[in-house]
Amino acid sequence: QLQLVESGGGLVQYGGSLRLSCVASGFALDSYAIGWFRQAPGKEREGVSCFSARGGPTNYADSVKGRFTISRDNAKNTVYLQMNSLKPEDTAVYYCAAGFGLCVLWAAPYDSWGQGTQVTVSS
Repeated sequence: QLQLVESGGGLVQYGGSLRLSCVASGFALDSYAIGWFRQAPGKEREGVSCFSARGGPTNYADSVKGRFTISRDNAKNTVYLQMNSLKPEDTAVYYCAAGFGLCVLWAAPYDSWGQGTQVTVSS
């Protein structure tokens, strides 16, 4: 009964902030690499940020460095994506995913995915 459930998306103005949450059930969050991905209409899914299993390295896409921060709360089995200084080009459906211990920003190593949460940034 492995599950990942995203929440926290919505409509925000240019320059605003949102915090996305991903709650894991059926497995221990710190045993897996966790990634945040996004997909806009007509575009391929792209990696945004990730952290490795058991306190390993984190990684960020160049487009979000300095604006987005990934974090986790192992006691709550929850991973977060804090998004600041949002731009219209950040508009997409955001997904969290769990996979092998390596932190990578491509989808292949990730086996379990949430249903996504919509983020829309107005201009």
